[in-house]
Amino acid sequence: MIVVLFAVMYFLMIRPQRKQQQKRREQLSKIKEGDQVITIGRLHGVVDEINEAEKTVTLDCDGIYLVFDLSAIASVKQPAVTAPAADNNADANDKAADDSKDDSASTDNDQNATENSDSDKGESKSEEK
Repeated sequence: MIVVLFAVMYFLMIRPQRKQQQKRREQLSKIKEGDQVITIGRLHGVVDEINEAEKTVTLDCDGIYLVFDLSAIASVKQPAVTAPAADNNADANDKAADDSKDDSASTDNDQNATENSDSDKGESKSEEK
């Protein structure tokens, strides 16, 4: 009975934990510069430098460079892509410019409508007199 208990404990607890540890080791060994990572403190950044000798990684967090132990990396997101991101930014800027044009046109229309309604009120007041 004790042997069966150990076998069940192995398959339910120890084996999945070992698989998870192996997956984590593989994930950390595949980290390269430019990958987006999340630390155990939930800090998001981009890998700038990896020091294998000291087991450290330098993260770029919006221009601030922070050094962490390699074991402080909780997960690796998709790698940062620079070229398409520039195209997307250009598209976003074009859309923003179009939106601002639309906003300025609607503002002009709103001002014209306000002026027209003010002049209508003035006419109705003069008619009452």
